[in-house]
Amino acid sequence: MQIFVITGASDGIGAEIARQLAAAHGAETGIVLAARNRDKLESVATQCRASGAQTLVWITDVSEEAQCRALIEQAMAQFGRIDALINNAGVSAQALFADVKAEDLHWYEKLMKVNLWGAVWCTHAALPHLKASKGSIVAVSSLAGLVGVPGRTAYSATKFAMTGFFEALRAELKVAGVSVTTAFPGIVATRIRHRGYNAQGEPAGASGLQEDNAMSVEECARLIIHGMNERKREVVMTAKGKLGRFAKLLAPGMVENMALAALKEDVRPH
Repeated sequence: MQIFVITGASDGIGAEIARQLAAAHGAETGIVLAARNRDKLESVATQCRASGAQTLVWITDVSEEAQCRALIEQAMAQFGRIDALINNAGVSAQALFADVKAEDLHWYEKLMKVNLWGAVWCTHAALPHLKASKGSIVAVSSLAGLVGVPGRTAYSATKFAMTGFFEALRAELKVAGVSVTTAFPGIVATRIRHRGYNAQGEPAGASGLQEDNAMSVEECARLIIHGMNERKREVVMTAKGKLGRFAKLLAPGMVENMALAALKEDVRPH
């Protein structure tokens, strides 16, 4: 039996990863679902159990170190092993830096605790067990972790930090036989940007990005799972993402213009 621990599993990409893993492995898999919303987690657990998977729902706020460590302890108590840790929990944000007042900057730190430290704490707690199983770590970053996106200074900072951390960790774990896959989704059809912070650190209620060609959640989850199964180093999901990553070395101004064009007109800097 393979055991998967998924953070941010109550909806969006995390929930769909859980459903696809359950459908693929059935009774041969155990899935630990972690997030803050019990009702949504229980709904995802029911869907996974319908495919034959065993599940454990564990309420977790990844911005709290103790809760991250408790998640891993409970996963081991329930299943006795961990084969993959999927660090998917995250919070978005959309705000021009000049629009953020000094008294509101604290939410930049809060965003870092969720997007970076939550993954660091969960990974640190799970690492001995992943070494024992020669398992896999997945870090769900963002294209904003490869190319800085205007209006997303806080979000880009957290995702660049995440990218750097797991790149270094990948090299450290080569000898141990643990794979580290960093996924870089572009714009995916979820509500994460609507729930993300605005300049005041409150729920934005809308996305500041052009979303006409958003990738489906199903396709995003499929690509992440494929990258994990193939033990790939990185999964860059869009043609624009692949182009932007390398073009910024040769034509950084062009890439900045591409990033600006991704913003809705009413949130662009003037």
